[in-house]
Amino acid sequence: METADDDVLTRLEISTRDARRLQLETLQSILQHNSDTDYLKTYLRDPEIGADSFRRLVPLSSYADYADLIGLIADGIKPPSSLSSNPLLCFFLSSGTSSSKPKLVPFFDSQLAKTSSNLAHQASSALLRRLFPPRPSISKILWFLYAGNVTETKGGFKVMAATAYPLQGKGPNPSPLLNICVSPQEVILGDDIYQQTYCHLLCGLRFSSSIDAIRAPYAAGLVRAIRLLESNWEQLCHDVEFGSVSSKITESPMREIVEKLLGGPQLDLAQRTQVACQKESWCGILRELWPEMRYIACVTTGSMEQYYPILKYYAGETVPLLCGDYFASECPVGINLERTCSPENTSFVLLPTAAYFEFLPFDIETSPYDKKETVDISSVEVGNLYEVVVTTYRGLYRYRLGDVVKVVGFYNSSPRIKFVTRARRDSSEIITERDLMSAMENIQLMLRDECSGEIVEFAGCLDSDSSKRHANIFVEVSSDCVLLQKKRLEESIAFLRRCCSSLEEYLGIVYKLKRSNGDLAPVEIAIVNPGSFERLLKMAVENGVSANQYKPPKIIRNYEIVKTLKACIAVKANSEAALLH
Repeated sequence: METADDDVLTRLEISTRDARRLQLETLQSILQHNSDTDYLKTYLRDPEIGADSFRRLVPLSSYADYADLIGLIADGIKPPSSLSSNPLLCFFLSSGTSSSKPKLVPFFDSQLAKTSSNLAHQASSALLRRLFPPRPSISKILWFLYAGNVTETKGGFKVMAATAYPLQGKGPNPSPLLNICVSPQEVILGDDIYQQTYCHLLCGLRFSSSIDAIRAPYAAGLVRAIRLLESNWEQLCHDVEFGSVSSKITESPMREIVEKLLGGPQLDLAQRTQVACQKESWCGILRELWPEMRYIACVTTGSMEQYYPILKYYAGETVPLLCGDYFASECPVGINLERTCSPENTSFVLLPTAAYFEFLPFDIETSPYDKKETVDISSVEVGNLYEVVVTTYRGLYRYRLGDVVKVVGFYNSSPRIKFVTRARRDSSEIITERDLMSAMENIQLMLRDECSGEIVEFAGCLDSDSSKRHANIFVEVSSDCVLLQKKRLEESIAFLRRCCSSLEEYLGIVYKLKRSNGDLAPVEIAIVNPGSFERLLKMAVENGVSANQYKPPKIIRNYEIVKTLKACIAVKANSEAALLH
């Protein structure tokens, strides 16, 4: 007998068999429903046009092309019908990591969008249940979700992360997600990320025997939670032992519900937790603390790939680390059919009904705004790189997502794509996220071998403050690293100079061309004090970014972020000089 999961996966399978036809139908549906919007009327007189005419008449766009209009809609000055014929429900936030403030992405109440999005999300859940059939007695997830920090625009529209939207329901029928989370709604909807993370951990430890999985939206957020566990396990054990909540938790609703859930002193559980945390090595600590856990799930591709090794270390060899799907704030893009693959082998099957997709040929050596023609879903070539362009049901037309993907094959007639990097914003950018991540892999090996240290976080920017432009790489290292010891300054300088030489070799072809032409001074590497990148998280949240959506920046484009990191420098060097701060 066919189950609901079987039906969903059958519908997904069928959708990939005739991808081109479904793509053309999706485009026609979008144009017919939104033909009266101000944006489309600027370019189209007749919505009944083919895909070729649509691509010829409507220009490629980026967020800058919508920013003023979205701002007017948010302020209640322009009607939402300027972008979509459907009612506006709220605004979603982008991750806002490279700039100071996140983008506002309008979320319209489109039934067609709901249908395609529901198929994507239902198929994702069905694939997970096939891997790990539900266990009624062990059914809770330690899910590091942060759905508070909901704000409102001048026009009265709510603003939140896309991942927070399903958790905002109030009243007698809250989100089904809340039923499987070990943490109560008061924790998930809290306002302070430190207090929320602490309470997530405390609830997870209290009900450790009921935890089936550990999840987070992004790998970076999960690593951040584990590091908080490392620095606070003694207090957490104290709370479990005495059935009380640390005085550091000051949000009353959160504190009261968690203390109630603790259910009084739990001496045996506290002692077992303490024994596990006191071990010198934390390799496999997650399985020790949560012995019934079957998997860990979070996004580990793209800029999240750097966290995969440390998560594998904490998880141990026997716990699979699953990667999620390719769902952007603007629309779902692709689904991951092989969730147990490592990040370098993870690919996504494009969802033909989620949006109308185009692919802009990408060349790392040329400007991202050189005039090129897009190709459709049926014309992509295996092995080639493309920037993803979407036309959505919710008011974005020929919109450049800024994601560069590689076509690695086809699933039926739908392309299988691998996320490669974020596209350069303009021709002045000299390195990509992928360039920087590749370069820092080698620095991590050098740091581990020579300085007994680990890279905690890193980011790069083009520094124009000095007499000649140069790439500036900020690196936060573990607190026990010798690079932070002033008495070993000369050794640190020598090591950093060797790092600079290595960086020069690995920062990508555009960087090398600029250096060989004399357009750039030598790269500079700056070691920042412990906790520096946590300051960036706090800055981002204060500027409206949801903790759910936050991704530590890799390429910094905002001067305030650069200024913050410069104020945290302990020592910096290039291949020619070094300076202690």
